[in-house]
Amino acid sequence: MRRSLVVGNWKMNGTRESAAALVQGILAGLDGDIADIAVCVPYVYLESVGNIINSTRLGLGAQNIADKASGAYTGEVSASMLAEVGCKYALVGHSERRTYYGDSDASVAARFVQAQTQNIIPILCVGETLEQREQDQTIAVVNEQLDAVIELAGIAAFNNAVIAYEPVWAIGTGRTATDDQAQEVHKHIRSYIAAKDQAIAEKIQILYGGSAKPDNAQGLFAMADIDGGLIGGASLDAESFLKIYHSVSK
Repeated sequence: MRRSLVVGNWKMNGTRESAAALVQGILAGLDGDIADIAVCVPYVYLESVGNIINSTRLGLGAQNIADKASGAYTGEVSASMLAEVGCKYALVGHSERRTYYGDSDASVAARFVQAQTQNIIPILCVGETLEQREQDQTIAVVNEQLDAVIELAGIAAFNNAVIAYEPVWAIGTGRTATDDQAQEVHKHIRSYIAAKDQAIAEKIQILYGGSAKPDNAQGLFAMADIDGGLIGGASLDAESFLKIYHSVSK
């Protein structure tokens, strides 16, 4: 049986003080063992947040990871550095990285591989723009993004990975995919993986990452192939994030 996962992505927000208050608020609101839960925080707060959540149920994640192991790559942060401060997860290929910073399918695949060299679980983000959706290219785009990783790392690499479907047109726009729209793509992703390895497809967590909020999370999470959420703005408020987290069980 697949386990649900809810991940908060804080993006470039917060201060050391507000980050501490946020994770303490989240920890205070956890009751029961509903699902796995993690927060992906800015690099500069990883160690301080990690110290607070160490030995708790809350997992620590990075928002990006270098595509090289080490070397003269100013501004990058390597997998070994992230492992040293206790990261369990790392986002790779988030739509904002692809859109604003030119992360290509190839570099995203390399980041995926680097994460796994240090036993960090990559959360592979895939999804289409509004233009691509309107041109009926959603499936082709998602396939290309998955194929880049499969060709570099092999399908077996998804034994220790998470996939997040984030329609670019639904991020920060106030729009969100309907439950059925999201389920359609999630079902395709699982089928695409299943064609290569049925066992991996049955166990892999596929998250929805397109503006999930407390008022739509329950419907999304009720879909057969949606295993949780990659939560953006709503994860910056402990109460909202916890409402999304608790909706997994409803």
